Amino acid sequence: MDERYVYANRALVLSKKTKTDSTILKSTRVLATVLVYKGEYKKFRDMNFKTLKLASKLNDSSEIGLSNHNLGWYYFQSRVQNDSAYFYLSNANKIYDKLGKVPNQIDVLQNLSDILQVEKDYLGSEENAIQGLALLENQPKNESNFKKSWNLLNILAIVSLELKRYDESIEYNQKAQNIADKMDDGFYNKNLSIHNQAFVFRKKGNYTKALELYTSLLKQEKLFEIDPTFYPLILDNIAFTRFEAGEKDYENMEKMLKRAYKISDSLEDPITKLAVTIDLSKFYKAQNKIENALQYSQESYQLAKETSSNDILLESMALLAQLKPGEEGKKYFEEHIKLSDSLLNHERGIRNKFARVQFETDQIEQENERIARERFWLLMVSIVLIIAIFFLYVIVTQRAKNKELRFEQDQQKANEEIYNLMLSQQDKVDEARAQEKKRISEELHDGILGRLFGTRLSLDSFNFKEGPEGIKSRSQYINDLKNIEQDIRKISHDLNTDFVSGSGFVDIIDTLISTQTQAYQLKYDFYHSDDINWENVSNKTKIHIYRILQETMQNIYKHAEASLIKISFQLKNDVICLSISDDGKGFVINKSKKGIGLKNIHSRVDEVGGIVSYDSVIDKGTTITIDIPYTIK
Repeated sequence: MDERYVYANRALVLSKKTKTDSTILKSTRVLATVLVYKGEYKKFRDMNFKTLKLASKLNDSSEIGLSNHNLGWYYFQSRVQNDSAYFYLSNANKIYDKLGKVPNQIDVLQNLSDILQVEKDYLGSEENAIQGLALLENQPKNESNFKKSWNLLNILAIVSLELKRYDESIEYNQKAQNIADKMDDGFYNKNLSIHNQAFVFRKKGNYTKALELYTSLLKQEKLFEIDPTFYPLILDNIAFTRFEAGEKDYENMEKMLKRAYKISDSLEDPITKLAVTIDLSKFYKAQNKIENALQYSQESYQLAKETSSNDILLESMALLAQLKPGEEGKKYFEEHIKLSDSLLNHERGIRNKFARVQFETDQIEQENERIARERFWLLMVSIVLIIAIFFLYVIVTQRAKNKELRFEQDQQKANEEIYNLMLSQQDKVDEARAQEKKRISEELHDGILGRLFGTRLSLDSFNFKEGPEGIKSRSQYINDLKNIEQDIRKISHDLNTDFVSGSGFVDIIDTLISTQTQAYQLKYDFYHSDDINWENVSNKTKIHIYRILQETMQNIYKHAEASLIKISFQLKNDVICLSISDDGKGFVINKSKKGIGLKNIHSRVDEVGGIVSYDSVIDKGTTITIDIPYTIK
């Protein structure tokens, strides 16, 4: 793999020397693939940002879809930025759907369904899973597609359980078992589905069927060789299901639960251990063995915190609130309410965020379609206009030729009639021709050229009438027109480019700085502190920061005559400190505060409750410092 990495890097270097974007794109894609196999996921992410940018430039839909897919997979695997994962995967899904890349679309739908299930958007998860299964119907019946079918059915079984549609959950688990039977390596998948089905029967109150399934799993020794943690989990489930069913053999149940606890502890499996501790706590509480119940409740409380298992953490708090006397129990009860409300708000927020991401993605797509339509009609109008101009040119030219032809015909007729006369007067004709040439020459010289010369003299005399100051002003206006031309070119370039939300805010700022400094032919130095979590900063603040930077760089280009810009973001005492420095000619602060650019900056800083200050030295440069409160949205 290390050798592959070396060759992929060398290939990319050589590709860049060709200056052929399609070749560079191919080499970048290969290097990204090697990086993911090497486990260097952050480099894999960065490489896919590059491929997405280049593919968008080339309008390569297939590569755009693949780059979005890879970025979505990266954020999905990290399990910390599910909104970013959802954004990129949604983009990939739409592109694959348009291109008819069904196998890729199924993978994306599976990931989307999984994300939504984890974030408890069960209806959204169900919709994507069903769509994925529908697409799989017409795919080849091979091991890869069987695994995808099993995964999607498993997600549907979990979603149905969470929605308390127990019969549907049992049915999906049974279908998943049937798919596992068709797989070459489906033993583990089948037994996992049986285990999940047993849990649904237990929730439904059918303890006999649940125990039957759990007991059948206990005989599968191969299962425990594949996953040793399965054994204590089944022991725990059998014991606690018997307890829920109302059996009275507490001693045997306690032995099974204690054995499950000991094995999960020896395997260092905190998830199974957590399940066993909460069951032991409930088991002892029901028998009024308060001390034992309290011991395991506290242990499950700690384990749930360590493993971020919020559902069991809530159960532990509820038990401790009942088991602890007085104020201490009240404290756990209040903590339970606080966490429950927080999780509820989080779930609502996530669902709203996904809906907003979908809405914004649809808006971007509609905007792109609108721009594409406008470009199409602009192209059509341009083509029609060119064709019309061409036909007009042909008509005018043809009329001139026809007129010339008629003239020649008439002339020929006249020449035939006076042929003999022309022979005798040839010298006079030649003289007349010479005079006509002279007349045309004088008309061009004294007429057309004279008028052009007079116009130029008028402009020159008008130029000198207004003095050097007027010349300087008109020169400045010409420079302003050049600046406006640069702005028009930049707007044209922006309208011609595809955003990713997704990227991160720092990537957006970096793109802005690199693009504008390149357009303005400036060098730049950009530093940003990792202490700032831009996800927590409101969109309003980020938009104002973006516009402030844009306005400031334009002012530096127009007025500062600088060659270097330094931009930095730092976090100090819960304040975002933005510093923008240049090595230009500086300005007198009190005299320049009335400018529109500075007024705009002041207005935007006031909007976000910030403070702006200036430090400028003539011929040495200017530093603008903006302090913005770091308030979490």
